[in-house]
Amino acid sequence: MDEGTHPFKYPFTDFLFTIGGLLCFVLDILLDVLAVGFFYLEGDYWYMGMLVFLLLSSSLLVQIFSFLWFFYDQDFSTTESLVKDPCALKIIHVFQMGVFLRYAGVVKISICGFCCKKSLPDPEGEAVFQSHDLSMLRMFETFYESAPQLVLMVTIMIQKGEIDPITLLKAFGSVAAISVSVTMYHRSLRSFLPNKDEQSWGSSVVYFLWNLLLIGPRVAAVALFASIFPCYIAAHFLCSWMVLFLCAWRLHTDFMESTGGERLYKATIGLIWYFSWFNVEKGSSKCKSTIYHIWIVLDIGILCGVWVWQMKKSPPYFHLPIDPYVIFAAKMSLYFSGLGLKVIYYKYCHPKRTAPGKMQDEVDLNLRCMPSSPPKPVPRINKRMRNLADNFY
Repeated sequence: MDEGTHPFKYPFTDFLFTIGGLLCFVLDILLDVLAVGFFYLEGDYWYMGMLVFLLLSSSLLVQIFSFLWFFYDQDFSTTESLVKDPCALKIIHVFQMGVFLRYAGVVKISICGFCCKKSLPDPEGEAVFQSHDLSMLRMFETFYESAPQLVLMVTIMIQKGEIDPITLLKAFGSVAAISVSVTMYHRSLRSFLPNKDEQSWGSSVVYFLWNLLLIGPRVAAVALFASIFPCYIAAHFLCSWMVLFLCAWRLHTDFMESTGGERLYKATIGLIWYFSWFNVEKGSSKCKSTIYHIWIVLDIGILCGVWVWQMKKSPPYFHLPIDPYVIFAAKMSLYFSGLGLKVIYYKYCHPKRTAPGKMQDEVDLNLRCMPSSPPKPVPRINKRMRNLADNFY
């Protein structure tokens, strides 16, 4: 083996998750194009305009985060063979291709490591670094695009009272995007723990299920309200987001490395909180999480309650095969089931750090600096994800 290289130990399962995320990303884009074309052919220009707005705004925000992270890192070694000029990197992000560039970087490093057994001085560290950023970008895209799209698609299906193939496929595509991004985010955070190899799939399954059970009823409640009051749902979102953004503004976060970037991140936190809880500050979050879930339960109850009242008082032009009271009870039951699974996860599946402040990267760095250990390349530490992992664990 050449000097300066070491065996590539990037987990093959994480590589498969990256490939799966890329395939879902491409599939989601294809379904977006089909959905826009379907609405155009059907003459549903309002829905088409809403979908195009969601697609463009979410893509723009994700590209901004991607470029800012490249700018903060000031290191393009992972894309060295793909893009050498920083100006070209800006052009790539302007054309909304930044996420593809990051996927290409991870895939290139991983394939070279698996096949050639040598690559960059620290290929595993480069692959992990980029996969962490990818998981976070996909997490942002989930709540920028997939969750709002799912609200839109469910609203359309409720109002039409029928299920067309394109709308159904797009709804399933949004659910798949949410599922993959949540799972990848969870696994990325777990990689900062020294006991990463002991991570069980059961833990990821429980984590996935309680998030799905909490996000699903929230999305469904918003969709039900939007199906009868399509104009008022925008006011509900803006008012809720402003309150959540002000709450996030008061938190002491250090995710971004610029004032403007941090403000954009806090605005993103408010958007994520509209759909799901996201811990972003160090210290115990039990009290904050409890207050948040109480607020969400009340909000779901109000949205669904108004929908049931309107359906019983003055039924709209669409009809549902299930009684509104049954739908209301089912949504509340699913949400409380999700809360129960969340309690089970934190009690039995949530790992504890062996020493405060010692994440995976810091432990590895200390071991590599011991006199008895042979010199090895200093790994790149993704400070953004490390801070989030410190908050989560």
